[in-house]
Amino acid sequence: MQFDLRSMIEHMGGVAWGTVIVLTIMSVYSIGVMIERYWTFTKATKQSRKYAPDVARFLKQGKIKEAIDSSHGVEVKHSHLAKVLVVGLQEWQYQQELGEADRDKDAAVDAAKRAIQRATAVNLSDLKRGLPGLATIGATAPFVGLFGTTFGIINAFSGMALTGSGGIAAISAGIAEALITTAYGLFVAVPAVWAFNYFNGKVEGFNIEMDNSSSELLDYFIKKTT
Repeated sequence: MQFDLRSMIEHMGGVAWGTVIVLTIMSVYSIGVMIERYWTFTKATKQSRKYAPDVARFLKQGKIKEAIDSSHGVEVKHSHLAKVLVVGLQEWQYQQELGEADRDKDAAVDAAKRAIQRATAVNLSDLKRGLPGLATIGATAPFVGLFGTTFGIINAFSGMALTGSGGIAAISAGIAEALITTAYGLFVAVPAVWAFNYFNGKVEGFNIEMDNSSSELLDYFIKKTT
């Protein structure tokens, strides 16, 4: 038997093929998450860079309503900063309409702070969507491949027992399964781990940006109450 890829695939058994199918599904899912998250994060970065100076300009002019309006629309749909700051701005506007910002200024600021914290938690959860799946695939794909490898070894020993020989012909099918499933498992896992670490780092960066922007907004509210 020739040990090229085609020959090994032809000698794969049912368990090995099942393992390859499972790994393929995992690979397709991870690639889909990578593409979707990359597109979403790219949009979030670009839109937030445009949104931040716009809302800062309105706040310097004391135009809360205009700042809220600039936080809505297709042009800021994916902006992580807009999703967080608009909630604080709306809560502050609501407190002003009730007169709480004048009667109990600290309570009004605390209300805006709690609203921002809730929005940040929700937005972080949305930003992390799909990442647990990448982590799971990166951690389990090698073991799924090892599952196929185990059966490949079993088939190899079965072939040896049936033929009474330890020659390469007796164990070729098992070797094929062992080599392909293990290699394929690593092939699926490595990009998933890389992508998870990359996107997780991006989420951490977004979280820092949201915290900093939220702190600046709360400082603005505090100054308005003094």
